[in-house]
Formats: sequence, structure tokens, C-alpha cells
Amino acid sequence: MTTELTHFDSQGQAHMVDVAAKDVTHRIAVAAGRISMQASTLALITSGSAKKGDVLGIARIAAIQAAKRCADLIPLCHPLPLTRVAVEFEIDPAANAVHCRAQVETLGRTGVEMEALTSVQIGLLTIYDMCKAADRGMVMGDIRVLEKHGGKSGDWSAP
Repeated sequence: MTTELTHFDSQGQAHMVDVAAKDVTHRIAVAAGRISMQASTLALITSGSAKKGDVLGIARIAAIQAAKRCADLIPLCHPLPLTRVAVEFEIDPAANAVHCRAQVETLGRTGVEMEALTSVQIGLLTIYDMCKAADRGMVMGDIRVLEKHGGKSGDWSAP
């Protein structure tokens, strides 16, 4: 199945997609990712003894702020009035990792997948920033959209 890329016009020039004819619907996207680290770094996060403070609390605020500022970061994203951003972190001691999950919602003409992905990325980057003095080898990965709802294409969930 071949799908045309929507951010290019017939001459191949980048443009912002016209969403004026789309219906306003309740749109939801959920994204997730993780950051792996040394066990000692995870212990700093869980004990609350990281030098910069409450790592996950600050990362949650950064992730919410990132969803709200997505259009400032991704050139062809539409600025959207978000109605909800929920960010959760889960400590995974067996994998020495922190998992991040963001759910973003709007009443709008275009989806919020980019906002959810940006939220996860910035949440994980904030963890890295706050803990890099203890562990510069942290690795972020598995960042992906898990599901989206609303709009003409309807519901989608990752396999």
C-alpha cells in the first residue's frame, strides 16, 4: 500500500496541510517510550536524592509543556488547543528503566500524535538532563504512538 505524503504539494514543496474541510472531533493520541540507565541512577530517581530534585515531577511538567509547544518545535504541525495532557512514569527496576506514557486530547480538525510523541521525548530528555551528572550513558528508545482516536481515519492501535 502506497500512501502519498501530505506535507508536500504537487511540485514537491513542503507545506502545512489544509485541515479547514475536516470535521472537528474529539481526538486522542497515546505515545510511549523509555529511558534505560545504570541501577545506581534509577536508585537516585526512586529515592528522590538526585541533586537537581524531583526528577519525575519535573519531567512530567516538561512533558506537558512540550505537548503544548509542539507546533513551535515541529515546523509543519498545526498549533492546537489541547484539552488534556496526562503523563505517567513507571519505574522498571528489572530493566533499570523508566517508562513514559503520554495521552493528549483536543477537540480539533487534526490529530495529536505529534503532541503525544513530543511529550514523551521531552519527558525522557528531561530525565536525562537531570541525571546526566550521574550517568551519561542513558539510552532513550522505543518511542512510538500506541493508539489514536478520532477523525476521518477513526481508531488505530499499534500491533
